[in-house]
Amino acid sequence: MAATTEKELVVTRIFDAPRELVFRAWTDPEHFVRWWGPECFTAPHCTIDLRPGGAWHACMRGPDGKDYWSKGVYREIVPPERIVTTDYFSNAEGEKIEPTDHGLPESWPSEMLVTVTFEELAGGKTRLTVHQSVPEALARQIGAIEGWKQTLDKLEAFLEEAS
Repeated sequence: MAATTEKELVVTRIFDAPRELVFRAWTDPEHFVRWWGPECFTAPHCTIDLRPGGAWHACMRGPDGKDYWSKGVYREIVPPERIVTTDYFSNAEGEKIEPTDHGLPESWPSEMLVTVTFEELAGGKTRLTVHQSVPEALARQIGAIEGWKQTLDKLEAFLEEAS
């Protein structure tokens, strides 16, 4: 499921769904809001301008009603194979805020690079791999590995329903 290095978190999952559908789940705001975020979180908002230099902006709402906004700028898009984007916390208007505003340690990166690859496998399956440029110790400290696991569990349920 997850492997880490000193400099990045790597999460891999195989889905029983075609690569084009998995890619669309990541790039279509109507799909994205149906699965994004850990268990008990919802995603009430998402905009996606899917092109290099375009931005995405999304909100995760915690079970306590607190909103966690994030935003990023796409650096590379290779449909349906690869997405490379920045990722940082923002406010509802899309302005960058510091991770400490959400209680994260000062050592948490103010901006990360996220690379998502979609590998087509035999039998209509897809291997999804997420590389997030956050040090292993920090990822473990805040529960990022478990958060990704729960998020991908929700994606798996969405893909089963959508297939």
